[in-house]
Amino acid sequence: MTIAAMILVNDPGTWAAVYWPLDHAEWNGWTPTDLVFPFFLFIVGVSMVLSFASRLRRGDPRGKLALHVVLRSLAIFATGFFLNLLPHFHFTTVRIPGVLQRIGVCYLIAGLFVLLTARRADSGGFTVNVPAVVAALIAVLAGYWLLMRFVPVPGFGAGNLSMEGNLAAWLDRRLLSGHMWSELHQVRDPEGILSTIPAIGTALWGALVGEWIRAPRPQSQMLKWLAIAGVAALAVGRALHPIFPINKNLWTSTFVLFTSGFAMIVFALCYWLVDVKGWRRWAMPWIAFGTNAITAYVIADLLAIASIDFRFQFGAHRTTLHGFIYSHFFATIAQPYNASLLFAIFFVLVCFIPILFLYRRRIFIRL
Repeated sequence: MTIAAMILVNDPGTWAAVYWPLDHAEWNGWTPTDLVFPFFLFIVGVSMVLSFASRLRRGDPRGKLALHVVLRSLAIFATGFFLNLLPHFHFTTVRIPGVLQRIGVCYLIAGLFVLLTARRADSGGFTVNVPAVVAALIAVLAGYWLLMRFVPVPGFGAGNLSMEGNLAAWLDRRLLSGHMWSELHQVRDPEGILSTIPAIGTALWGALVGEWIRAPRPQSQMLKWLAIAGVAALAVGRALHPIFPINKNLWTSTFVLFTSGFAMIVFALCYWLVDVKGWRRWAMPWIAFGTNAITAYVIADLLAIASIDFRFQFGAHRTTLHGFIYSHFFATIAQPYNASLLFAIFFVLVCFIPILFLYRRRIFIRL
């Protein structure tokens, strides 16, 4: 569901007409779109715990799993970097950070920490060292707040959380100058260096949930406390908003609390629908997307690049495939906001075709 939503919000017909739930908050605050990326990192944390437990139970040594985490993280990072290079391969100005790059870094650090601090279970598998992960999560969130609140930024002072004056943006300008997201005029990068630290906390939060759901306890008890903890985290994050604003661009500590709580509630709802009630058919498209999640993202990115960056002659005008389809089909049947939304849905469906093909043939591409 998260991957499909990620494709949906990234590819409207026109950015000039996007319904507010399908666009990011300009700075402080949140929209449904701001939940998508943290939901993905959350479920990365959940799934890696389940994967580690399964492979260790089969007899894979911990060192082999650690190497797998390192190699997979590098592959994910490299894929994101390659996509940033397309289509012109301008190495001198290529954006270094990105969505896949952040996923790779978070998976690397959270995965190695969970794996190397884990305790061996009596069954021969492993159990997450919950106190260690909780301590790391607190250190990450509290440490990031202390850095953003008390470390002075040249020309702006300490505690400045404006787009230009915050510590994360300043650090990106110092270390990534010329290699940030060009649309922000090289002021900051939404997947920059310092703000990746609390994003690791989102993955660690998911790891705690992964351990919670695999522990032997009644489903009703597991779901009840999962929902209660989710509501509590969401409420605490919202209550602390005046002190440290909920902000996706900075991935603030309150953003981690708020979105992780939200993710726990949605996850509990999905678990109740699928595992308790047995309602599974509705989930098939999302399972297909999820079993080739990174592949789906890469396909969407490649299609977007091909449809936007290459122009062709149509009549007296040069246009892109994206512009041609939107203006000649969707813009003719609906007003701009609805036309833009219809195009985004169409784009998701186009991406779903190869994903469904892979799923039905049991082909799972794992980086």
